[in-house]
Amino acid sequence: MQKVLKAFVRDERGVSAMEYAILAGIVVVALVAVGTAFSTNMQSIFTNLTTKVKNAAG
Repeated sequence: MQKVLKAFVRDERGVSAMEYAILAGIVVVALVAVGTAFSTNMQSIFTNLTTKVKNAAG
């Protein structure tokens, strides 16, 4: 039983997947925070862009 437990503790095959999952979670949280902070600004930018395109099209 001790050999199995020691082998399980030393096995690092799943560590990379766990690190990537944590990193992906951090990226998602950062994107949500940035999106929330700039949502009003982004909305006005796209509204102005849409208005200019419509006016230019005639």
